[in-house]
Amino acid sequence: QKLCHFPKIYAKTTVVGRIPAAAERNLMNVVIAIDSFKGSMTSMQAGLSAATGIKRVYKDAHITVRPLADGGEGTVDALVSGCDGRMTQVQVTGPSGHPVVCPYGIVDETHTAIIEMSGAAGITQVSGEEKNPLNTTTYGVGEVIKDAIQNGCRHFIVGIGGSATNDGGVGMLQALGFGFLDKNGNQIRFGAKGLEDLESITTDHVLPELKECTFRIACDVSNPLCGEQGCSAIYGPQKGATSTMILQMDKWLAYYAALAREQFPHADAKYPGAGAAGGMGFAFLTFCNATLESGIKIILEETHLEKYIRDADVVITGEGRLDGQTVMGKAPIGVARIAKKYEKPVLAFSGCVVKEAVACNAEGIDAFFPILRNVVSLDEAMHTDNAMTNMADTAEQVFRTIQTFSSVCK
Repeated sequence: QKLCHFPKIYAKTTVVGRIPAAAERNLMNVVIAIDSFKGSMTSMQAGLSAATGIKRVYKDAHITVRPLADGGEGTVDALVSGCDGRMTQVQVTGPSGHPVVCPYGIVDETHTAIIEMSGAAGITQVSGEEKNPLNTTTYGVGEVIKDAIQNGCRHFIVGIGGSATNDGGVGMLQALGFGFLDKNGNQIRFGAKGLEDLESITTDHVLPELKECTFRIACDVSNPLCGEQGCSAIYGPQKGATSTMILQMDKWLAYYAALAREQFPHADAKYPGAGAAGGMGFAFLTFCNATLESGIKIILEETHLEKYIRDADVVITGEGRLDGQTVMGKAPIGVARIAKKYEKPVLAFSGCVVKEAVACNAEGIDAFFPILRNVVSLDEAMHTDNAMTNMADTAEQVFRTIQTFSSVCK
């Protein structure tokens, strides 16, 4: 019924977004917030393509395109776009010990750094024999944080998905000045294997500015540090761990946690999310002023999406693949839940839709549409130009349907 009562359309497309003035409230207002189609379109490319298709039908529509992510890939781009930030980069130690260049965002107004740990210690940065959690390190993540501190940042938003590591975040902490020492008083080796030699933890040389910093960690897993559901057992195999490695790393991490608890009584290896990113969740919680939060919660709050949705007439969302996992707190459902607070209709576009995606309808997405328009290879489907064209063409036809039924309902 609501789709039969779209108001007259107003001519405007806003990329960063603004709230329409009260005098414009009798005019159509479309808000678009689509997650990136990984390897194909960024969040903004997807949103602007949908806007193009809508404009072919409703040439004068007021369309606001907002960036979206869920704390994983695309988080930096989404928050930099949504918070009027800027991009920078720094060369750091990669997961295998080789130099890598890690981009990150800075929001100068709030002295906030936006970091994806995968940019410095990601699984996509290792291959072949380098894919071995006994050797891979998070040291580069600490170097990025250190660089951001030197650039004046005191608040951090860190996405910790996609790690190649299982070192308990120790490498990151070493880069920040913590001492993780062996029996001879030397820093332990990089990688999980270094934990085998751990004898003591010191704080004498920690960056003094660290005590002024706060960390919001985008974490959407609830695994503890150790045990059958811990990071070694659950995520170790995809990082190259054998069954023998898993048992070793789990034992070493348990000792590390016990040692940390002696100096930091709040250390809790069983805390939900402590096992995220090979134990980096535990490192942030124990040694830094950090909270673990839902990635989509952070993105939605920081980009203030709700204030745009509140005055929308229709909300568009989506992601690369709609499936049974989408309803488990992923970005499109976060958008839909806000929209339903204000009883807004929600449409979703996706590159791929599976049968289980029907669960999205019960979670606030009123209708969803795959954008693939003919049989092509995966490479052709994911090519950015093709994906943007498909998005625009699909959005056009959906809004032609809306236009048709709006006329019928008059």
